[in-house]
Amino acid sequence: MEFIQEVIANNLAQMRKTRGLSLDKVAELTGVSKAMLAQIENGKSNPTVTTLWKIANGLQVSFSAFLKENDKPQIEKININELNPVIDNDGNYLVYSIFPYHPEKKFEIFTVDLKPGFSHVSEKHLGEEYVLLQRGTLTLDIQGEKFELNADETLKFNANTEHIYINPTDKLVRFYIIIFYPD
Repeated sequence: MEFIQEVIANNLAQMRKTRGLSLDKVAELTGVSKAMLAQIENGKSNPTVTTLWKIANGLQVSFSAFLKENDKPQIEKININELNPVIDNDGNYLVYSIFPYHPEKKFEIFTVDLKPGFSHVSEKHLGEEYVLLQRGTLTLDIQGEKFELNADETLKFNANTEHIYINPTDKLVRFYIIIFYPD
């Protein structure tokens, strides 16, 4: 069975079962025979574009709904040493994009290295910011109020105001930032 044929078969079967529909009912809704629907679901027939449009219209879904590869879990391992950071403050503030923003997920995750004795001013931006300190001591200045974080401590705040990350120590600070963008 070709890959696209397998994807279509899995998506059609999932749609039908999720809605609690029999093959007979799908045939009635779409005008595609029960035998053809069974062959498509079993991966024994590669449907034409016309047949897929009939099924899409009958089930009131988009044509592309049959082409989505969504039934296999995605596993992604990231090694920060293989990423290129965005560098600011003459190389004293390095941001590694671990999981970039995706509109369906509504968040992004970064790892940040702040070199000893330096600070970084972050302009106000959308979202809620979650800072998780991995190593070192970090001071966060949010509207003049200072918060000190030590390893394994976290802080959450609304990022709609200027905030400053400060490394008051002589050691590298590493922390994670999760930015969540609510509706």
